Amino acid sequence: MGNTEPAAVCYVALGSNLRDPVRQVLQASAALKQLPGSRLVAQSSLYHSEAIGFTDQPDFINAVVCLHTTLRPEQLLAGLLDIEARLGRQRSFPNAPRVIDLDILLYNQHRQHSETLTLPHPRMHERAFVLLPLIEIAPAVEIPGHGLAAHWLQHISSQAIERLDPGQGAESCLPDTIGTHEYPE
Repeated sequence: MGNTEPAAVCYVALGSNLRDPVRQVLQASAALKQLPGSRLVAQSSLYHSEAIGFTDQPDFINAVVCLHTTLRPEQLLAGLLDIEARLGRQRSFPNAPRVIDLDILLYNQHRQHSETLTLPHPRMHERAFVLLPLIEIAPAVEIPGHGLAAHWLQHISSQAIERLDPGQGAESCLPDTIGTHEYPE
């Protein structure tokens, strides 16, 4: 990163349910590797999940990545919005089908609430498609104000989610430098 400022540990959720969602998530992951002042250090497997909220839409492919970045939260958000725009994201209504969705989940233990950004992500502890991939790459991660992310799994056990195996196109999303992680029970 070439900067003397200490890097923040950030977790970003990726999701897609349009135009070959596996490919969209992998393209977004590749774009995240190009963010200035940032380094992608871990990436979860891909997960298949049903839509939440507006349910009359295709199922999603989801993942979570860990970035070390010197970008401030607003700068990181701007970078994510730029990636979404380049990949063709259009915002028609809340919870609409989407080509790609990139959300900052955690930025260190930073808490923030502004018109444009709330940290930690306000609903992350309620969503299996966020918690399972997050815990895969960071089993002991804590959500400020909520405690251990793993604790929340019992509250969302009714949400359908399935980890894709490498034969389903997920193998190319796991960087060679990142080992496999135990899937939480």
